[in-house]
Amino acid sequence: MAEHLIDLLIGGALVSAGAIVGTPLRFFVARIVGQRVGETFPWGTLVVNVTGCFVMGLVAAYARKHGLSGSSEYWLLLATGFLGSYTTVSSFSLQTLALARGGENRAALGNIVLSVGLCLGAVALGFAGGMR
Repeated sequence: MAEHLIDLLIGGALVSAGAIVGTPLRFFVARIVGQRVGETFPWGTLVVNVTGCFVMGLVAAYARKHGLSGSSEYWLLLATGFLGSYTTVSSFSLQTLALARGGENRAALGNIVLSVGLCLGAVALGFAGGMR
């Protein structure tokens, strides 16, 4: 029982440590991209999610190559903590809804297609690159 509690606390600390880096990085990347290209379309969120998916592919490939599970310290720190706080499906969803409600149906559909397509492609590229 005590060993399980210690593992749980260590896991929570690793997830928190990853999130301490991922959350502000998401804020800065999304803000900088938005300021540079404009915020009428959610480019910042798109860039965050695509880059996060690419890194997730690298992380997943590394984990597979080294036989690491989803409960390994490596996975908890990078995938659950860092990438879990860096990428943001909730922001993507809210921004897409706002576009649709604002009558910008083509932009909303474009955001869905770009986000899903680019994120799937990025995670596949990251995984393929990480398996080399």
